[in-house]
Amino acid sequence: MGLTDLVALLSSDAAIQIIASIVKILIIVVLCLQIPPIMVWAERRAPAMMQRRKGPNRVGIGKFRLYGLLQSAADAVKLIFKEEVVPTGANKVVYHIAPIFSVFTAFLVACAIPYGNDITVFGQQISLSPIRLDVGFLFILAMSSLAVYGVTLAGWASNNKYSLLGSLRASAQMISYEIPLGMSLIPLVIIFGTLDLNKMVIAQSAFPWSWGVVRAPISFFLFFICMFAETNRSPFDLAEGESELVAGFHTEYNSAKFAAFFLSEYVAMFVLSALAATVFFGGWQVPFVPYDLLLKIAFGLDWLAALVGFLFLLLKAGFFMWVYVWVRWTLPRFRYDQLMALGWKFMLPIGLFNLLITALVVAIFDTVTRH
Repeated sequence: MGLTDLVALLSSDAAIQIIASIVKILIIVVLCLQIPPIMVWAERRAPAMMQRRKGPNRVGIGKFRLYGLLQSAADAVKLIFKEEVVPTGANKVVYHIAPIFSVFTAFLVACAIPYGNDITVFGQQISLSPIRLDVGFLFILAMSSLAVYGVTLAGWASNNKYSLLGSLRASAQMISYEIPLGMSLIPLVIIFGTLDLNKMVIAQSAFPWSWGVVRAPISFFLFFICMFAETNRSPFDLAEGESELVAGFHTEYNSAKFAAFFLSEYVAMFVLSALAATVFFGGWQVPFVPYDLLLKIAFGLDWLAALVGFLFLLLKAGFFMWVYVWVRWTLPRFRYDQLMALGWKFMLPIGLFNLLITALVVAIFDTVTRH
């Protein structure tokens, strides 16, 4: 194959789409790998500010301390090179697979978020969602529900009663709150008339009064609570419960595998934060700046407009990441019976009522507009 044939092959429509997909996946992977170090630093500095202390501020390069930002890098290096100890009696195959499974599902869901409007490359329309599906909601819910297997397998394979109890509590919690989580999103599907997340962002426009949080405030309330339960974050961190279960399902994990569980947790936090920004706060839409106007401001360059939208999506998701930290150091942990009662006795009936009312209102509004 000559150089001319190679250029012709790479410039074909299929090759452009394949290359674009690989590049998008690599960008998302690199982006998600940066989340844990930044969040670990934020989870130390934020409570330090709340409690009027300094927090990590020593690790740096020479005299440049960088506000302790490199402490997370030092922790990552320590975990990677730390000796790994596998507990006696553990199911070694499942023990090693569990953290990989958790990370894989978290990264897979991250690929379904629309990070910007479509752009044109060499005459081909490229979606800024690595996995562009017409049923984006269903894909996210289906893949995120698989995360419970990583937690369950980790606790069962560790041959430790505390790990097993932690995994069972985490499984019950995640399964229980997946129901109100899904029910909080169904009204958005009814309102916007699509399962495609990018079309949903476009339907919200750049003006806040058309965002999902205004059209379905109860759905946002339910989704906001489920965000904490689905990621095992305080005040719903019953899966770990150090005062009761040592460290929960990952008690027997150490070294890189221990870091892998935290990586999957922080990526899941980012995915739900980005999903909340996408369906309730306009996604990549710039507030009060319609996309046509944004395109003009960007000199007609769709990739530059998409980059601006991507940054605004990260800004909106970053706000929810900050809320995660804020709530962790503000509210005490729920008891397990309180957690389950909240999910089944309150959130489930509210979700059903919200779904019913939304369907009735949309049906009445469509009937009125037709006549």
